Amino acid sequence: MSNKQSQINQDEINQILWQACDTFRGILNSATYMNYLLPMLFLKYISDTWEEKYEEFDKQYKGDKERIQSRLKKERFILPNKCHFKDLYEQRNAANIGEIINVALEKIEDTNKEKLSGVFRNIDFNSEAMLGQTKDRNTRLKSLLEDFNNPKLNLRPSRIGNLDVIGNAYEYLIGKFAAGGGQKAGEFYTPAEVSELIAELIEPKKGDRICDPACGSGSLLIKCANQLLKKDINDFYLYGQEVNGQTYALAKMNMFLHGIDNARIEWGDTIRNPKLIEKNTTMKFEVVVANPPFSLDKWGYDEASADAYNRFHRGLPPKTKGDFAFISHMVETITEDSGRVGVVVPHGVLFRGSSEGKIRKSLIDDNLLDAVIGLPSNLFFGTGIPAAILIFKKKKKDDSVLFIDASREFQDGKNQNTLRPQDIEKIVKTYKARESVDKYAYKAKKKEIVENDYNLNIPRYVDTFEEEAEIDINAVQKEINQLEKELATVQAQMKGYLKELGYDA
Repeated sequence: MSNKQSQINQDEINQILWQACDTFRGILNSATYMNYLLPMLFLKYISDTWEEKYEEFDKQYKGDKERIQSRLKKERFILPNKCHFKDLYEQRNAANIGEIINVALEKIEDTNKEKLSGVFRNIDFNSEAMLGQTKDRNTRLKSLLEDFNNPKLNLRPSRIGNLDVIGNAYEYLIGKFAAGGGQKAGEFYTPAEVSELIAELIEPKKGDRICDPACGSGSLLIKCANQLLKKDINDFYLYGQEVNGQTYALAKMNMFLHGIDNARIEWGDTIRNPKLIEKNTTMKFEVVVANPPFSLDKWGYDEASADAYNRFHRGLPPKTKGDFAFISHMVETITEDSGRVGVVVPHGVLFRGSSEGKIRKSLIDDNLLDAVIGLPSNLFFGTGIPAAILIFKKKKKDDSVLFIDASREFQDGKNQNTLRPQDIEKIVKTYKARESVDKYAYKAKKKEIVENDYNLNIPRYVDTFEEEAEIDINAVQKEINQLEKELATVQAQMKGYLKELGYDA
């Protein structure tokens, strides 16, 4: 069989992996069982790659084990002895299989500490709380190992061809998990279409440092990277921080499975404890993008009042709504020459007063706000409320702000709406043209925004009112008369039928 014929099909791998989820369905919600399925996918990829490389070097060095091992240590990941997926599969009936998996993953992490530090430490395959008591837990883990032992799930480099197949499968699973994850889903995943839109709007360039301070599983960073990779540009740097330990691990794996080995992903609370620091201040990036949690309660108000990095000099957001805390952090971490921000926000950010109004006024007065883009409702997992994208820029050419109302153009879905390619294209084209478009976009001067008391509510700028068509009263009356005649005829017929049946109509 030729190498081309043996290559795995994207749909095939997606289907196999989704079927593997049956092990946990009904036991855990999807936002939880992804923490077990995705690490197993990562382990299977590392194992299959290692195995193929071993066979290649075995042939090259004619069985010289010392030379083979020496060469393997130079590979992307080193697989310690007894930590191959097959080693775990062969022990699938062991009474302590959860512990065996944990130990193997810890060894892999320790051996590849520079790259994989923290990737597996937050995932417990021996958790009674998550996977049930011993007998049930063992049954589920055995089933999971058997699912991944499917001969069709051969992830050797020669079979997968391009690493994108694995990365795409990983993204596919995260998206599926998010769709079934309810409220929790929005914490780790931004819908692919929204991530694509932000990446195109922010337009990453060669050499850019790109950061997501609330990176979740890293999908938005990947979309930004793809904007450059599709142009054969590899000169860029990815950074992220994620507060949830398990989601942080998923983000790191996501980078590796997309072939991005130099991404720096940190674990911690961006507001309370920013980890991307250099020379005693926050790092600066050309691009900062994020879909932070909407109106986060208990976001770190007390700590922010004494922030060591002066990120909140424009004012402190309210204790119960952290939207402007993330915005303030993002704006303060972009470079002075070409820095730009793309952030998803709830609509309240556009018009709420008090301390939020003060911060919004400061951002506008400093000519940082570049665009306000209203999105359709029900796009995001865990919430049906409409959201907007705010674009901030340093060194703007003028003081205008472009308002786009894209809320009415989308694909209507049963559970969730989506942006179609043509919707994304229209938004991006309109943003780049930076001209008013009847009932869709309006280029407002700062003077107009000031006259509106710094209120950014989109309907104040984009008039979407549609006049109702004139009603032809005579035509309507004729239609009513005709309907009344038809009704009288039907009533007469019914009366005749009832009389024939012996009913007194």
